[in-house]
Amino acid sequence: MSDLESNIVVPRSELEARWAKCRRFLPEVAPRAGGIICFSRLQIYYLSGSFVNGAVWLPLEGEPVLFVRRSFERASIESPIKNIVRFKSFKDLAPLAKQAGQPLTEIMGAETAGLTWQLGEMLTSRMSEYIFVPGDKVLAMSRAVKSEWELEIMREVGHLHNTALVEVLPELLETGMSEMEIAKYLWNVFFELGHEGHMRMQTFNEEIFLGHVSAGDSGIYPSSFNGPLGLRGVHPVSPFMGSGDKFWDEKAPLSVDCGFVMEGYHSDKTQVYWSGPKSSIPKEVLDAQLFCQEMQALAAENLKPGNIVSDVYAMVMAEAEKQGYMDGFMGIGECKVPFIGHGIGLTVDGFPPIARGFDIPIEEGMVFAIEPKQGIPGVGMVGVENTFEVTPSGGQSISGNDFDIICIE
Repeated sequence: MSDLESNIVVPRSELEARWAKCRRFLPEVAPRAGGIICFSRLQIYYLSGSFVNGAVWLPLEGEPVLFVRRSFERASIESPIKNIVRFKSFKDLAPLAKQAGQPLTEIMGAETAGLTWQLGEMLTSRMSEYIFVPGDKVLAMSRAVKSEWELEIMREVGHLHNTALVEVLPELLETGMSEMEIAKYLWNVFFELGHEGHMRMQTFNEEIFLGHVSAGDSGIYPSSFNGPLGLRGVHPVSPFMGSGDKFWDEKAPLSVDCGFVMEGYHSDKTQVYWSGPKSSIPKEVLDAQLFCQEMQALAAENLKPGNIVSDVYAMVMAEAEKQGYMDGFMGIGECKVPFIGHGIGLTVDGFPPIARGFDIPIEEGMVFAIEPKQGIPGVGMVGVENTFEVTPSGGQSISGNDFDIICIE
């Protein structure tokens, strides 16, 4: 055993609460499964407290088994799990689990998104006597409901995020800056405040790096990212942050949609700036911004335990239709996205999205990013996004409460 110590350890009580949530949802999602097995590093961290290469077997009862390729020593230092074993091949999993006193069951829930097709075929060929059924929804639903331990981290993340975008960045902005210059200033501010640098997406093949810095019509430029705010990005192969060739002109919006992460947990926030006094903002822009703020408030008010996620989406879309904003709401043309928010936590794009078809009861402790935005042809995109914690009285913003456009004169 190593004499080294980890500077941060996820409490065993926290892990036990996570295991209990998975065991709560597993019979609903995969009623025949005797447990769930996970392969992605993020899910391994969620269930074990260590971001290692391997797998985790969580049976319906008893102690989980953490299988480790690399690094066994790191896992032993960081994870409170009692059953930590080395393995080299998928064929080793069953005998090692049996040896640890937690044999694999004939039918198992599996984190299918945690393996490539190639590795999935290898798994089933090496373990042909077992039946694997999709268990991803178990993990998604478990992670959607945050513990108080997680919420404390996220509240601090949201606070620092608001400090960066509302208090610090405005002092550094000047009309005429390129999007890339603004992105560099923002990175410096974020890092000074404790941003860890590496953000994560859950969706396969989706990437993120800082977020979007969109000046003027960049906000309605076609985006490959599954979000309403457009951007030109650094380069076609790196459609992130902002372009060094796109400048923030006078009397134009600047939309900054960037995530903040600490201890693995994210907040999401969009702040719109205007290059000029408030008197120079066209009525069309002010009205669109106010509409988005109203839609954020409507959604937040209805993020109450027992309400249905898809009903919140339908309510906001009906109001957008009523007020005549549907054409540019949540994007223009083919860039319009079919959601008005999403869960958030260990990934930016957490479960569930606030969208049609997600007939899921909202629970206290869930956290959502609500992001109503309005595209304006010839101008760009305005709107808001903030991170909300579900409480008995509705969603409470943990990323600030000042949602107006910030004018830079």
